[in-house]
Amino acid sequence: MHLSHLLLLAALLTPAGAFDLGQTTRCVPVPPQMSVCQDVPYSEMRLPNLLGHSSLEEAVPRSDDWRTLLHTGCHPQARAFVCSLVAPVCLDRFIQPCRSVCIAVRESCAPVLACHGHAWPEALDCDRFPAQDDTCLTPLPKHISAFSKDFPQPVCQSCPSVEEAPSLKTVLDALCLTDFAIKAKISRRRLPSADPELTVEGPVELIRRGPLLPYDTVSLIQRWLLINLRCALPLVRPGRAQLYLITGTMRASGSIQLSSLFPWLKKDLHITAGARKWKHHKC
Repeated sequence: MHLSHLLLLAALLTPAGAFDLGQTTRCVPVPPQMSVCQDVPYSEMRLPNLLGHSSLEEAVPRSDDWRTLLHTGCHPQARAFVCSLVAPVCLDRFIQPCRSVCIAVRESCAPVLACHGHAWPEALDCDRFPAQDDTCLTPLPKHISAFSKDFPQPVCQSCPSVEEAPSLKTVLDALCLTDFAIKAKISRRRLPSADPELTVEGPVELIRRGPLLPYDTVSLIQRWLLINLRCALPLVRPGRAQLYLITGTMRASGSIQLSSLFPWLKKDLHITAGARKWKHHKC
C-alpha cells in the first residue's frame, strides 16, 4: 500500500451527507475483494453502508483505503470498527459501533493519521454513534484492552538517523546510549498488493534485548515502519531488501523510539565487530 493511499484517507471518507438509518437497504455477500473485512464473522453486508456507499463498486475501493492504517495495529478493535461501517452485518437493523468504541479507536489511530498531517475524518465523528446499549458494537473487556497496552508500542516520531559505514566508536556509542538493539532485514514490495508495502523479512536478532519481547519484536518493528512511512520508505528501494542494525529507547509511556539505523553490509566490519564486542565494552 503506497503512502498516497493513507494520505488520501481523510478526504475519501468525508461524508456527502447525513446517512439515513431508515432508508431501504439490501443484503449482498461480503466480496472477496474487500480484503480488510474477510475475517468478519458473517457473510452478508448491507448496502448502502454506514458511510453512504450504495454499491460494491464504490464500497470495495473505499474499504481498501483503510488497509495500511489497519496494518499498523493502532487499536485491537480498529478492524471491527471499520468493517461495521463499510460492511455492516445484514440483520433486521443496522448495528453501529458504540460511541465508546469510536472514541477508543480514534484515540489510538488518530495519531497515525496525524503523523502524516491529517486529522480524524469528519465522517467518523464519534458523536454520530449511539451511547453503549444492546444494539451497538461494544468495546473489548478492560482486561483484554489493558493486556495489549502492556506490550511496547511504536509511535509517530521524528526520523531516526541513518548512517552508512560508521566507525567502531560510533557503533559502540549507539549500543551503549540506547535501551535495545536488533539486527533486522527490511524488505519493500515492488508492486502494490493486499500485504504491507514494507515488511520485516525473517526473524530478527536481539543484540541488546532491553525492554523488547522476543515474540513481539518483528510485529513491533513492522508496525513502526507503517506508522512512520515517511521515514521508512527511503530505507529500502522497491523490490529490494536491506539488513540494518537498529537501536532505540523506551519512553516512560511504554512506547519505543528508534534512535539510529546502520545499513549492515558485508563490508561493514565495524558494525559486525561492535555487535560482537559491545557487551565487554565499558560504556
